[in-house]
Amino acid sequence: MVHIGDLPTEILLHLLSLVPGRDLVHNCRLVCWHWRELVDAAALWKRKSQREGYLPPGQDGNIPDWRTFYFLCTLKRNLIKNPVAEAGFNYWNLDSNKRDKWKIEEQLGADGQVQKVFVTSYRLCMKHQLINLKDEGYWDELMDQTKPDIVVKDWYAARNDCGCRYKLDVRLLSADYVVLEQFNPPDVVIEQWNDAEWHEVSHTFHNYPSGVRYIYFRHGGQDTQFWAGWYGIRVTNSSVTVGPEVASGGGGEAAAGRTRNKLQHIKRQISSLAKKVLLQHLQCL
Repeated sequence: MVHIGDLPTEILLHLLSLVPGRDLVHNCRLVCWHWRELVDAAALWKRKSQREGYLPPGQDGNIPDWRTFYFLCTLKRNLIKNPVAEAGFNYWNLDSNKRDKWKIEEQLGADGQVQKVFVTSYRLCMKHQLINLKDEGYWDELMDQTKPDIVVKDWYAARNDCGCRYKLDVRLLSADYVVLEQFNPPDVVIEQWNDAEWHEVSHTFHNYPSGVRYIYFRHGGQDTQFWAGWYGIRVTNSSVTVGPEVASGGGGEAAAGRTRNKLQHIKRQISSLAKKVLLQHLQCL
């Protein structure tokens, strides 16, 4: 009778790399000491990262903890909700909304495609979102020990016939809302008769203090001609991401292709009985 322990380590490692990450940690790791060693090994998480297309832009040696790298990659997404006004003003808190107030319009974006944008008027218009990191899946120990990069981006543009002002304020807050670190660049003032081009502002928080639990994102502005209507700054496509930089350029597709080839080779090596035993063990988890 073939036992699960009779499978070569390399084959078992490949098969475990197909199991969802949380199941590996919460279930597979508890099966036996051998599986615990495999789940704790960097080789498994490096293989999972490569298979799912999470490839670091530099050398592999720059990754101190492949399991943390993998989970950060799976969590990484835009934490700003409704960044391009598809849901109106939902999820945004309108701090300052005076006179003609905020408005949503459609116009050409930075990529040349028509998109919705938030438009300010002749009195100061500001809005914000408060991101609860624990609610988004980033537990306290992860933020305090790993301190993953927090990348903030925003896009703004003016009308060509009216001057305007753009403001941005991003803060990393503790559990009791104390400001631990802040990005508050000088206001951008755009003169009348400008090129109306879209501009991106970007900032990365590195090695910030421990205790970050919230991210406060606030932006807006107004026009500088004080014209009635909506001639102020336009903003859209805001983003806040937490996690490592990942190489682009089809890495996921290439990794998936390599994985398929490897799995075909592995399947030829595993007997039908061994596969049944493995499935029985997985079903018992």
